[in-house]
Amino acid sequence: MQQHLSINDEVRKFLSQDKLLLIDGQWQESRSEKTINVENPANGDTLSQLIHGGQEDINRAVEAARKAFDSGPWRSMTGSERSRRLWKLADLIEQNTDTFAQLESLDNGKPYTVAKAADVPLSVDIFRYMAGWSTKIHGKTIPLSVPYTPDSSYLSYTLKEPVGVIGQIIPWNFPLLMAAWKLAPALACGNTVVLKPAEQTSLSALKLGELIMEAGIPEGVVNIVTGHGDTGSFLVDHPMVDKLAFTGSTEVGKQIVRGASGNLKKVSLELGGKSPNIIFADADIEAAIEGAANAIFFNHGQCCCAGSRLYVEKSVYDKVLSGVCDFADKIKLGNGFDLSTQMGPLISREQFDKVCSYIDSGKREGAVVQAGGSGLDQAGYFVKPTVLAKTHKNMQVVREEIFGPVVAAIPFSSEEELIEEANDSNYGLAAGIWSQDVSKAHKVAEKLRAGTVWVNCYNIFDASLPFGGYKESGWGREMGDEVLNLYLETKSVCIKK
Repeated sequence: MQQHLSINDEVRKFLSQDKLLLIDGQWQESRSEKTINVENPANGDTLSQLIHGGQEDINRAVEAARKAFDSGPWRSMTGSERSRRLWKLADLIEQNTDTFAQLESLDNGKPYTVAKAADVPLSVDIFRYMAGWSTKIHGKTIPLSVPYTPDSSYLSYTLKEPVGVIGQIIPWNFPLLMAAWKLAPALACGNTVVLKPAEQTSLSALKLGELIMEAGIPEGVVNIVTGHGDTGSFLVDHPMVDKLAFTGSTEVGKQIVRGASGNLKKVSLELGGKSPNIIFADADIEAAIEGAANAIFFNHGQCCCAGSRLYVEKSVYDKVLSGVCDFADKIKLGNGFDLSTQMGPLISREQFDKVCSYIDSGKREGAVVQAGGSGLDQAGYFVKPTVLAKTHKNMQVVREEIFGPVVAAIPFSSEEELIEEANDSNYGLAAGIWSQDVSKAHKVAEKLRAGTVWVNCYNIFDASLPFGGYKESGWGREMGDEVLNLYLETKSVCIKK
């Protein structure tokens, strides 16, 4: 069996090409002379070079999206026609599965096998799911309850209309999938988009841009501008943008809210998390151990809903802790093109240093490293899967989002104590419960302040399941029919008969 993947011809060709900006249906040069090196986090090699888009580039992209929305064919197309083109885009992504999986592995560091089995198929599925919604967006008739005059009669109804020009800013942890989560519902509803991918991982978005044009989506409907955070700020501040959709850190989300106040553009945010993962003594302990390990170590811990606070009932705490540590010690770290790799590197030197500093902070505050606890002494930004014991709720490693493969294991004695500690967080994105007592699982799920609660599983996503958070984990929901509310306006019409 082949153990080391080779870069395919399509990826090699794509990496060698100049990376331009997609504006108004054309690949264009930038008005800025700045560039960004694309780095492979597994070894530090330079893969390619991106344009660092400036204010003029954002202006051109927004103007193209504005024109495409105000006078272009996209929003006036029938839902059926938009659906066919989105479905074709899904087919094209699926046909390029190997190419996208390789790009994700090279650019992000994640194992090729994971990208091929999860990131790409889920991206295909969200476009197909949202394509189906294109034909099901409609208002309703509303009978008025107040007779204004004895002989008056009215016909009242609502219309659902696209918001307009959408600015979308996506993170680096799931580059293709986050682009799909954002683009699919916005396009299904008839909006136009300016997409700003993360500067660390823009390759899959640019490749997706090629397929968007091939699928027959009209010029100016999707525009892609690469760049650093200031590029995103120009998009946030732009007065012709009607709505901002952002996925990323809570800190940057708060900056976006402030920036969007200029023209009171609508904002939706999918932000950080510090998710509690709870194991009761009556759980299937072996399944819970594996589930707890995967909840934090999946995607190298670079996951907003990672189960980074592990609460374990005292009577099984030692057994669970030992099991999670054994699991962590056996995870194979390596280059994503090694088909036996289970966990790749962190995204960058900056992230590597941040995660290591959190581990050091935990040690200083009294946490005990039971597994991992350091980086690997080799090229690339590898951090060992880390399990911390003797942690408490006032520690940084328990309160703050680390965004790396670090879990704090905490014992609990009573359900009341557990609920109080689990909810004692600024975040409320996700949670996990492991128990064979169905009644208990339902009761605890209701009490947890989180947008998603997984029971006897973790990290289960589907295009039909809404995803988003309470508190500082964001505003609004991605996926499912709930996401349509983010990209539609409701208009009331009242006609006297």
